[in-house]
Amino acid sequence: MNASLEQLQAGQLIGARELKLACGLTEFPREIFSLAETLEVLDLSGNALSTLPDDLPRLTKLRILFASNNRFTELPNVLGECRQLGMVGFKANRIRHVSAKSLPRKLRWLILTDNEVEVLPAELGQCSLLQKLMLAGNRLRALPDEMAACTRLELLRLSANRLAALPEWLADLPRLSWLAYAGNPFGASLEAAASAETTIADIQWESLVLDEKLGEGASGIIYRAKLRVQGEERDARSVAVKLFKGAVTSDGLPDREMAACIHAGRHANLIPVLGRVTGHPKGRHGLVMELIDPAFANLAGPPSLDSCTRDIYPADVRFDAAAACDIAYGIASAARHLHERGIMHGDLYAHNILHRGGGRALLGDFGAASLYDTADRRLGSALQRLEVRAFGYLLEELIACCTERTAPLASGLEALAAACLSEDAASRPSFEAVVSELQRCTRATPRTTA
Repeated sequence: MNASLEQLQAGQLIGARELKLACGLTEFPREIFSLAETLEVLDLSGNALSTLPDDLPRLTKLRILFASNNRFTELPNVLGECRQLGMVGFKANRIRHVSAKSLPRKLRWLILTDNEVEVLPAELGQCSLLQKLMLAGNRLRALPDEMAACTRLELLRLSANRLAALPEWLADLPRLSWLAYAGNPFGASLEAAASAETTIADIQWESLVLDEKLGEGASGIIYRAKLRVQGEERDARSVAVKLFKGAVTSDGLPDREMAACIHAGRHANLIPVLGRVTGHPKGRHGLVMELIDPAFANLAGPPSLDSCTRDIYPADVRFDAAAACDIAYGIASAARHLHERGIMHGDLYAHNILHRGGGRALLGDFGAASLYDTADRRLGSALQRLEVRAFGYLLEELIACCTERTAPLASGLEALAAACLSEDAASRPSFEAVVSELQRCTRATPRTTA
C-alpha cells in the first residue's frame, strides 16, 4: 500500500502486510518495525537510502524488498539474515559490490539491473531456489561457474554488460527458458550489422503527426499517428509509432531492441515494421509500425510477485481446441522464422502476444531479443532449444485454457508440451519439428462453426 511517513509515525498502519514509502528518505524509518508481526512486502524505491539497519531481520515475515532508485553502493549484507526474504530488487542504484553474506537463503528473484557490479560471488550457485536473475546494465565480464548449480533458474538477463562470451554451462541449465544477452562485446559485430540494415525505410519525423498514446513499456511509448504522404494530410495513413526512451531497461538496451525488430523481417505472426524514425528534434530513436486492429488484446498479463516466472491469465479466458492450436502454430512459426534469422526472442510469453477471435496471434516486444550467428550450429541449436522450453510453457497454458479435451488435443498437444519442457535440453524438439507437429494437430482437431 502507498502510505505517508506521517501515517506510519502516527501508528495508522498497524497490521499492514504491504508498505510503500517514497518520500526522499535518507534513513530507514525505525517506525517500520511497528509492523514487524505482519509486514511481508516493503517497497522503499525512489528515496535516497544508502544503508539498511542491522536489525532488519526483526521483520520476520518479510518476503519481498524493493529498494530501487536509491544510493546503495553495495548489496546490504543484512539481507542474508532475513530468513523469509525471497525477492530482492535494487535496480538503478550504484552497487559495485555483492558479497556472499548479502544473499538470503530463500532467494528466488534478484534484481540488480542498472548498477555497476563487476563480479558476482561464487556462492550465488548455492541459491538453490533462484528462478529469476536480472543483471542487465552492469559491468560483468563473466559469471561464476558455480552458477551451473542453479538448476531452478528460469529467467536470466545479461544484456548490456562486458561479457566476452556466454558461459558454456548455460545451455545445460535444465529449466532456463528466457535469456537476454544483447549489448555485450561478443555480439557487437552482429548487432552493428543489424543496425545498419538498409532493407527498411527511413521515415522523417516531419511526416508523422502523433495522436493518442496507445501504450507504454519499459523501453518506450507507443502512439497512434498519421503518416503523411508527400506532406499531404488528406493522404495520411494511420500507423503506430514507438519512441524509445534510451535508458537501460530490465531486459537490455532499446537500440538493440530496434535493431532486432528490423532484422526480424516480415512474417504473418509478427507486427509489421514500416520504417525507422529519422530527424527527431531530440535525437530519439523510433519505429513506425502497422496499426493493429483494436480487436487484438494481450493473451495474458505478466507474472506477479508470487508467480515469479509464470504469466497471469484472466480467470474467464477460454479457447476451443482449434483456436488454441492456431495460436500455438502461429507463435511457433514466428519463432522458427526468428531463429532462421539468428534471433532469439528472449521473452516468449503470453503477455507479449496479441490475439483475437479465431486463433489469430501476433508476437511482439523485442526488448529481450538477442542475435547469434546462424553459422554456429552448436550455439544456434542450444539457444533454440532453450526458447522451445519457453514455448512449452505457453503451450501448457493454452491447453489449460481449452474448453474441450479432444483426443487429438490430449495425445498431440500435451505430448508436445511435455517434450518442449523436458529438462534434458538436448532432447527438446526444434521449432521446425514443433511447427510440423502443430500442423498435424491442427488438421486432426475438430473445428467448431459459428
